[in-house]
Amino acid sequence: MELTHAATSGTTAVTDPPPPARDGAAGRPPLAPSRRTGGRGRRPARIPWRKTLRHDGVLYAMALVPIIYLLVFRYVPMLGNVIAFRRFRPGGNILGEEWVGLRYVQMFISDATFWHVFANTAILGALTLVVCFPLPIILALMLNEVRKRTFKNIVQSITYLPHFLSIVIVAGVVMQLLSLQGTVNQIVEAMGGDAIPFLQRPEWFRVIYVGSEVWQTVGWGTILYLAALTTVDDSLYEAARIDGAGRWRQTWHVTLPGIRPTMITLLILNIGTFLNVGFEKVLLLYAPLTYETADVISTYLYRVGLVSNNLSYAAAIGLFQACIGLVMVLSANFISRRVVGASLW
Repeated sequence: MELTHAATSGTTAVTDPPPPARDGAAGRPPLAPSRRTGGRGRRPARIPWRKTLRHDGVLYAMALVPIIYLLVFRYVPMLGNVIAFRRFRPGGNILGEEWVGLRYVQMFISDATFWHVFANTAILGALTLVVCFPLPIILALMLNEVRKRTFKNIVQSITYLPHFLSIVIVAGVVMQLLSLQGTVNQIVEAMGGDAIPFLQRPEWFRVIYVGSEVWQTVGWGTILYLAALTTVDDSLYEAARIDGAGRWRQTWHVTLPGIRPTMITLLILNIGTFLNVGFEKVLLLYAPLTYETADVISTYLYRVGLVSNNLSYAAAIGLFQACIGLVMVLSANFISRRVVGASLW
């Protein structure tokens, strides 16, 4: 009810508070916020899984093959790591005959040959990481500055075609080039020098391996960085030019920060495979004369496990190598997240 006074009395009209709002035609009071949804309204209706499967069945079917592949060839073989702690005999139980504990771990820890092989692997992995990781970034930055599209496409094609060659073909090309009658020694002799047996000298093996890795992988890695460069905002370059920044300062302050997440992701992945130096290429290129610098963990495991038939000992070394790789990935990801602010997860 509204109470009013005469307008001439100089008093102000007083009204009752408005009635509470009603919800809908039925005149229901408004709903209280739901505790389960945190006061944000009604919970969204859940879609039945059968309806989801009918709607996205093609996508699930496409994902099924990779999932089966991972299960069969990546996760199921992990069960075989148990023979690192059990004695395995060919023809017997596939998971080992008897429990021996850490016997094989103690064997390779006290084996001087293993630690020599481990050092070779670490050196080759470090050289490959230091040389092969920054080169695709440099090549991508250089190609990004090229304005002639035809020349850019030709350079890209020439650099990433070796990626599609098999390891056997790459090793064959390297052996033909570096043999005593190969192209490199012909050039050396034409310049008045003596032919060098590159493939029989231990001091040359690391140079040969890293050089072949550069030739085979740099062009392919460049594609990833060129794709990342397309995501950098052009307005940032305009702002840098307005501030007087040249091409070098634009690259340093705009381009590199723009592709930093891609760089960090690939760096962490490369660190994870730090000790997994290419088995096939090393096996094809090395010889007993070059074991001093060429023998790595993967080739040592091949000789110990398959040639010497000591699978439990090889499994213990492989498990140790995998644990080191896991620790390195976790450490690199943690340091990157704390220092740079970008990480793989």
